[in-house]
Amino acid sequence: MMVIAIDGPAASGKGTIGQLVADHLGYHHLDTGLLYRAVAAALLAKSMPTDDVAEAEALARSLPLDDLDERVLGTPTIGEAASRVAAMPPVRAALIERQRTFAALPPGAVLVGRDIGTVVCPHAEVKIYLTATPEIRAARRADQLGLADPKARADILEGILIRDRRDMERPVAPLRQAADARLLDTTELDIEAAFQAAITIITEVAGTAT
Repeated sequence: MMVIAIDGPAASGKGTIGQLVADHLGYHHLDTGLLYRAVAAALLAKSMPTDDVAEAEALARSLPLDDLDERVLGTPTIGEAASRVAAMPPVRAALIERQRTFAALPPGAVLVGRDIGTVVCPHAEVKIYLTATPEIRAARRADQLGLADPKARADILEGILIRDRRDMERPVAPLRQAADARLLDTTELDIEAAFQAAITIITEVAGTAT
């Protein structure tokens, strides 16, 4: 059994690459960023403020892990709220054990997020830090959402820069590359090339038959 941790900033493609890797290896897959998005979406749906720590913690403890629809949770509004929710220590504490339980599922698991290799699964056999330039990440997110308006695309870039800063500067589990993680920059790579690069890293680090 093996745990593969893939961390990276917003819109870096880690969710897509993580799913492809998990499917290829026959492993379980969990995009932990969607957990925080789901909590944020639930707060917004209840018209609760996104800084309501007690309500966010309660939602985190009852959140189902098998009902995370990226198409619903992938909007910039939810992403911005999720960045605030993810900075709450009680919410992170409520979700971390659930993530570790998921990571122990046989025959193996691929978890993606911002603190998998540093906090959630620091002993993961393979750690990848996946990134791209903010401009490329913003363009990919805009394309994913079908947004062609220059103002909308500029707003997405501004939002990504704000999220990067918040994620990297938060006092609890900040976004950073684990010391033993392999860097994978996808700025010049399409999805297939990024997937193949990830498989190469996994093979080199763990010697896994792929």
